[in-house]
Amino acid sequence: MLISLFTASLFSAFIYLEHFHISNHFVESIFGLGAIYLILTQRKLFWTGFFIGMFWFFWVGFSMQYYDFIYLIPFVIFLFSFAYGSIFYLIGYYENIWIRSTLLVLVSLFEPFGFNWFKPQIIFVNTNFGTELWQFSIIVFTIALMIFAKGRRIFLIPTIILLISAQNFKPKNLNKSLPFEIAVTETKVKQNEKWVLANQDEIIDMNLRKIELAIQNHQKLIILPESTFPLFINTRLDIVETLENLSLEIAILTGGLYLEDGNNYNASYLFQNGNYQVAKKVVLVPFGEYIPLPKFLSDWINSIFFQGMKDFTPAKTPTDFQIGDEVFRNAICYEATSKEMYKNPPKFMIAISNNGWFLPSIEPTLQKLLIQHFANINNITVIHSSNMAGTDIIYPKYKGQK
Repeated sequence: MLISLFTASLFSAFIYLEHFHISNHFVESIFGLGAIYLILTQRKLFWTGFFIGMFWFFWVGFSMQYYDFIYLIPFVIFLFSFAYGSIFYLIGYYENIWIRSTLLVLVSLFEPFGFNWFKPQIIFVNTNFGTELWQFSIIVFTIALMIFAKGRRIFLIPTIILLISAQNFKPKNLNKSLPFEIAVTETKVKQNEKWVLANQDEIIDMNLRKIELAIQNHQKLIILPESTFPLFINTRLDIVETLENLSLEIAILTGGLYLEDGNNYNASYLFQNGNYQVAKKVVLVPFGEYIPLPKFLSDWINSIFFQGMKDFTPAKTPTDFQIGDEVFRNAICYEATSKEMYKNPPKFMIAISNNGWFLPSIEPTLQKLLIQHFANINNITVIHSSNMAGTDIIYPKYKGQK
């Protein structure tokens, strides 16, 4: 079990190094390559996967405390750990190194119930290696070749050439600047206070003060986090009117709920030039914003855990906002880590999140690393505004760049 714990630690180290603001391309490369080597050579992998699931996703159940089910948190931690233990058990079931290698590559395509945050290739996101699936495949199969060759020198040069080919070289027309002055805000509203009706006016006032400050600083756009107005904005005409008036001086992109034809949407609102547009969320969080089960089961789960609330309704396609002369793809939290949102993208994405559900944990860090992965492979700059943690401007990286 100790070797399993060690392997899982190597496989997860990049998250914790990033979390504590430690960055070293060489060290993270060695950790990643070492983890893959150990996964391909260990006889059994259940406990390796168990610890990987725990190190990556121990935080998922933290949101249960806000529904008075804090006692379920250990169960959720065990569930995720056991699930990834089972996945790695299947990988380790096959002694043939080529089958193991193939399964390790393909596991990133496995998204149970739509949960897509386990992408093994991102262990190299802060290294000189690329994180596209073909690059990860080269790395994995190169290590498999080294193991198969048992150190024979004839394979040394092909191995070096293969690893070089998996490098993340600088793309053409790299985005490294914003098109104009943008106020990217981070709020500090605790999750257990956010939806308390008595706090609503104070939160609204806080948001308006941030907008007024951005106007004073001559910003062209202000971005506020997901659901930073904790209400259905389009049903509050007083707030709509206030934001429309302020948008004559600055463009305002803010998160809030949207009600239409009896359906609930998680949405972004863009107030600009005295009017507003709405972008409805496309990719919903499984078991957070919808229950990916038959209706009778989802209704039962909603009644037990979510006070009978309805699932959110997804939009069909992503929304692009035109702000000034630039186009921005809109993404709300989980969407910014979903490949669907990066199809034919413009140069910029605005992502808004509420990470207050999962703190204290490494969740905002893992989210950032996943966004960095998509930013790199799509050459897109992601401007991320979040509640509690995670606010950042994430530029695409390339070989040799910190």
